[in-house]
Amino acid sequence: MSKATIITFETGGKTISIETGRLARQADGAVVIKQGGTMILATAVSAKDAKDDMDFMPLTVDYQEKFASVGRIPGSFHKREAKLSDYEVLVSRLVDRALRPLFPDNFHADTQVALTLISADLNTPPDALVGLAASAALMVSDIPFNGPISEVRVARIDGKFVINPYKDELARADMDLIVAGTEHDLNMVEGECAEVSEKDMLEALKVAHVAIKEQIKAQWDLCEMLGGRKPARAYLHERSNLELKAQITAFAYDKIYKIAKGAMSKADRSAGFKGVRNEYVNQLPEGSVVDKFLMNKYFHDVEYDAVRAMIITERTRLDGRELDQVRPIWSEVGYLPCAHGSAVFTRGETQSLTTVTLGTKMDQQMLDSPMNEGYSKFLLHYNFPSFSVGEVKPNRGPGRREIGHGNLALRGLKSILPGVPENPYTVRIVSDILESNGSSSMATVCAGSLALMDAGIKVKGAVSGIAMGLIHDDETGKYAILSDILGDEDHLGDMDFKVIGTKNGIVACQMDIKINGLKWELVEEALNQAKAGRLHIMDEMNKTISEPAADYKPHAPRIETLFIDKDFIGAVIGPGGKIIQGMQKDTGATISITEEGNMGIVEVASNNKESLDKAMSMIRAIVAVPEVGAEYIGKVKTIVEFGAFVEIMPGKDGLLHISEVGWSRLPTMEGALQVGQEIKVKLIEVDQKTGKLKLSRKALLPKPEGYVEQAPRENRPPRDDNRDRGPRPPRETREGNR
Repeated sequence: MSKATIITFETGGKTISIETGRLARQADGAVVIKQGGTMILATAVSAKDAKDDMDFMPLTVDYQEKFASVGRIPGSFHKREAKLSDYEVLVSRLVDRALRPLFPDNFHADTQVALTLISADLNTPPDALVGLAASAALMVSDIPFNGPISEVRVARIDGKFVINPYKDELARADMDLIVAGTEHDLNMVEGECAEVSEKDMLEALKVAHVAIKEQIKAQWDLCEMLGGRKPARAYLHERSNLELKAQITAFAYDKIYKIAKGAMSKADRSAGFKGVRNEYVNQLPEGSVVDKFLMNKYFHDVEYDAVRAMIITERTRLDGRELDQVRPIWSEVGYLPCAHGSAVFTRGETQSLTTVTLGTKMDQQMLDSPMNEGYSKFLLHYNFPSFSVGEVKPNRGPGRREIGHGNLALRGLKSILPGVPENPYTVRIVSDILESNGSSSMATVCAGSLALMDAGIKVKGAVSGIAMGLIHDDETGKYAILSDILGDEDHLGDMDFKVIGTKNGIVACQMDIKINGLKWELVEEALNQAKAGRLHIMDEMNKTISEPAADYKPHAPRIETLFIDKDFIGAVIGPGGKIIQGMQKDTGATISITEEGNMGIVEVASNNKESLDKAMSMIRAIVAVPEVGAEYIGKVKTIVEFGAFVEIMPGKDGLLHISEVGWSRLPTMEGALQVGQEIKVKLIEVDQKTGKLKLSRKALLPKPEGYVEQAPRENRPPRDDNRDRGPRPPRETREGNR
């Protein structure tokens, strides 16, 4: 048996172990993280060489959950794990965003970190452990990595901050954040809150960082147990030409600086930068051979340096704005007449066309993964077509970026959705980005808020989002915090900090930081500047629509909910679904039933109020309990010798005895009533043992003048038992008479 090296430590009162040397030994690095019954296998492998002229870090992080980890067989047709689910992609992104800034800038070899949930305690969320697992796998390898890092979950539960809480505790949390960082800095935050203050957010980050440092120490201790960290492998992944770099810098820096300061549009600025490159090429001596890869790389470096220097020195933006100024905003609701709700939100050169569609319980999304089972009634899909940035690319469905941006917007918008019964709908929001120059996910939040109000959903209030940036000069210590960043400011900057909130506080956030040495004072300043920005954006949104529409669109489905005793569920559904299918066919409404506890929840949806009312009436009739003394319009179902059986409710018949048909004594039922005839009857008795109903028509008719009551049976003359009674009635008739 392979000898394993194991280190055990505590975080947040929970025991965690890191094991290496037993599993996946052919990977460059492999560890198993264990907390309770939850185990994650993390492996790291990197190619020995980089591809030619690669100028970025080709890192892939894949997190996958095995159904066997929770003792389940996949519910899909193929009965095996397939492509990564959206949840697995989101967890993969948490790790990717934390690791990526820690690789050397000149390391460009294909690198893959694979994280596999191999055993799972359903009460231990694995997403709080994957960052630790990935970093530990890299630390025991020879892959160049400026770590370690770690990730923890911090939640505020019943007023106290808890590190890596159990799943059943999270239901009571008003803050739920995943935070990643190094020993000295944070570099990734993602989570949601219940309208918390900037001060509370900052405190949560500080609590998380203490736990992160504990887990980083454990990784260093593990390396010491292995005899010290392995030397990083030698590599040479970049060509260089220092003379060419100096020439390009001398030729282009001032020109690029001037263009950056020119307050141009995205298209004009891009054309200006390209023009400088063309000018450089055109002034080269005839016959010169240009190394295009290095030329483009050095021009990018010049743009990076010049733009950052301009912003810090001039205290102005690429488009001429002040550092804390938000781009011009215009918005419109109801732009799409046939959608249930729609909005166009435009901020500068970023635009989202967002729709809201209202569905029934049958439109819920089924969740089927090892750690997530159930249904979701709120869906948000974010689409980023290539035309939004003027490019030509094939449409191959949503990528990881689209899934991540959509999830962030969903976190922000779900906070304002009302619960049942105020909102009985399954809600789907779709944001199509039509133009993009930064902050498209925040445009989705704003457009989604407007579209929900346009749809008539009784949201708790408006929600808006803003993306904050940072330019920091390590040498001088000078910095600039930017509100509502452009695409270039995101690409060339040091931070992308997205903050979503209502007027009362923060509801979701996402932060990615590319530098070391971020001070708490900068985080606090960024949060306060973000608050001012998102409140300004909300004021602009309120000029378009400030409260939900008074009613849903005329073509939107109407849903009514009825709570019934669970004993009636079978009666509403009927044998093989016969009753419910018949009602749907007769009314055109959609009917769904679920059982919760001792209640059945019936939802009826229809675009037509008449069909909705008809379906509700039919269901109420089925589940209604007959009341003694109540009057009903019934239909004669069958006529027998001793009376008639009358249906007073669907599936509920009562006996109208011959003596209760009218005040006149009837010798026979012949001609008294007709099958199918509707008559008004009164329920006069319910047999307590059998539940049989006794009806009277006589009780609702005026008593004839001079009517003489018949003598009670016991005072009548004795019956002649020898008289001819005629043929004996059939058994079923005798049973009914009883």
